[in-house]
Amino acid sequence: MTPKISIVITCYNEFKHIKKAVDSAISQTYVNKEIILVDDGSDRKTKAVLKTLEPKIDLLITQSNMGPGAARNNGIKAANGEYILNLDSDDFFEPTFCEKAVKILLTNSELINVTCYAKWFKDDNNFQIYKPAGGGLENFLFKSASIGNSLFPKSAWQKIGGYDQKMSGFEDWEFFIRLHISGKKTFVIPEILFNYRNSENSRNFKANQKKYILSEYIFLKHSELYKKFYPNLIRQLLSQISRQEVGKIKAKASLEYRIGKFLTWPIRKASYILKMYGN
Repeated sequence: MTPKISIVITCYNEFKHIKKAVDSAISQTYVNKEIILVDDGSDRKTKAVLKTLEPKIDLLITQSNMGPGAARNNGIKAANGEYILNLDSDDFFEPTFCEKAVKILLTNSELINVTCYAKWFKDDNNFQIYKPAGGGLENFLFKSASIGNSLFPKSAWQKIGGYDQKMSGFEDWEFFIRLHISGKKTFVIPEILFNYRNSENSRNFKANQKKYILSEYIFLKHSELYKKFYPNLIRQLLSQISRQEVGKIKAKASLEYRIGKFLTWPIRKASYILKMYGN
């Protein structure tokens, strides 16, 4: 018998796109699945939409607003499936993802997670294709090498203690670091099977606004791990500094910079004279 997949959809104030997410879960060609929807303290407008979707799913969990990590953990706790597939309420999968992903996990004992290429879009004419790196722990040390919406065993989630509920953003990345400490790897299906909506309300957009604070939290939480990969850490930091320096040089060499410098020269000259005579 094929193993069951529990698709856990977390929702917070996403009345516009939640139906699309639920429909993409229902439309998965993989038959042995259940759909769990977690309402993380949404407003009345969203709750009204969720009520209409309840007959289509297996379980609706309602909780006060506790954040994405807690919402995912509570949904996974209630899951009956051997495998977990998380889905955010404003995104959606192509119909064959589950079927292809579970087959890969079942036939390769070295793997612990399966992801895919993704279409990162604002609309039909404004998008880019994201191709996560996958691989082992080293690929996850400085950024996530998997889409957060990926397939992994529930037993692995239990073993590492689930998602860090203190985090609000980058909790997927931190979860994957712990997931790959086992030595197992992530496989990337080289097909666009996931659609990520690029909007100001998206979790990744909000997380990137505080990425340095969140990154610091991860580095300090796993300080012993990063000590083991100290050469990688130094190379990463120097590489980042180098990119910033190259960016500054390019900016100064740009036509816009030179024009701006020329136009502001009288102001800077006047300021200099005033300082000289003022003293």
